[in-house]
Amino acid sequence: MKTKFKKISDARVEITVTLDAKDLKKAEKTAIERLAKEVRVEGFRKGKAPTDIAKKFIPENDLNAEVIDIAIRTSVVPAFREHEKMPLVAPNVNVTKYVPGEMAEYTATADIVPEVKLGDYKKLKVKPEKVSITDTQVKEVLDNLTSSFAEKKPVKRAAKLTDEVIIDFVGKKGGEAFAGGSAKDYKLVLGSKTFIPGFEEGIVGHESGDKFDLKLTFPKDYGVKDLAGAKVVFETLLKQVNEVTKPKIDDDLAKKCGPFKTLKELKEDIKKNLKLQEEHRAEEKFKDALIAELVKVSKIPVPEILMEDQLKLIKEDMTRNAASRGISSLEEFIEKSGETMENWEKEARKVAESRVKASMALQNLAIKEKITVSDEEVSAKLAELREIYKKSEEAVKSLKDPNVKMDIKNRMTLEKTLDYLVKVNS
Repeated sequence: MKTKFKKISDARVEITVTLDAKDLKKAEKTAIERLAKEVRVEGFRKGKAPTDIAKKFIPENDLNAEVIDIAIRTSVVPAFREHEKMPLVAPNVNVTKYVPGEMAEYTATADIVPEVKLGDYKKLKVKPEKVSITDTQVKEVLDNLTSSFAEKKPVKRAAKLTDEVIIDFVGKKGGEAFAGGSAKDYKLVLGSKTFIPGFEEGIVGHESGDKFDLKLTFPKDYGVKDLAGAKVVFETLLKQVNEVTKPKIDDDLAKKCGPFKTLKELKEDIKKNLKLQEEHRAEEKFKDALIAELVKVSKIPVPEILMEDQLKLIKEDMTRNAASRGISSLEEFIEKSGETMENWEKEARKVAESRVKASMALQNLAIKEKITVSDEEVSAKLAELREIYKKSEEAVKSLKDPNVKMDIKNRMTLEKTLDYLVKVNS
């Protein structure tokens, strides 16, 4: 592949790409493998004929069209990277010459990511967090395990802390039921601090069959702004009280939890797993801190088109979140949270800007350090994803979409770049 660079303006460039017979041969191999799956050959099931045989049954025009399409898609991004440029959106491609099997030439024009001036990314002022596991953490896990193996027995007495109760309740504010404040046959362990202060304590002393109102006030820092600091009433029916008896923390408990003979073995396994979890959490925290620091020490312009793309994704995520809670629109969801659309959009733009800057910083670092992902690595990732989503025909089918493949490759490149950033700063 040969390329020729032309600067149209500070924000727009044109790259002429010339592909030789070797480039086209590689694209042809992929094209035949793809088209062969749709070809019917006598004596073979559809898509099962060997590619050398199937090739004879593929219409020449179809093959040529597929070859040039694959050749362009696999070369256009490397062509921009060769000149240390990154298109903001998919380049506008115009094929100027194409001699099947011999050569092809096309121009790719695109608005590019503006120049980013990276700071010293090898000396970022961030250190990884040291991980250590305490006996208290191990004990918390053991306590949770005893809850899993606890015996529950209905009792006819007043409820007390540590009991499990089964309740119906309706939360009302100003006489009107509020979203997420009602449930039926809800199982609650008193003293678990699952509910707002006063709720569990208010059930203590009541017996099965009791109906009562819990007059409470939501904490001022409660996550839903419409309820933060609000005075509410929970109309409650206590349907059943279960006495909870937990097993002792000993060798017998260890044997119930897995292939352990002693409590000591169980504790060692818990400590090992906790350490793995904490190390993963610390690593992710370190990565986030590195990106934030890289953005801080770099000069990164933010193109509005990328901001709009991120804002669109944020709104789509929020809309899906609202729908999962039975709320029909983003506007209604924001209103119920006690926020104004204006304030929400301001915060959303901050998040969008942060994401864009982080992405641009990593993309430029990948170009600067020549960090790439091979076709073999992408194929391996696709095979892994096909196995994970094998029960979803739609998901597996989506993995064949060239745009999805390109998105996966881009994500893998960013992940590899972030791993590099961790390595040089550890």
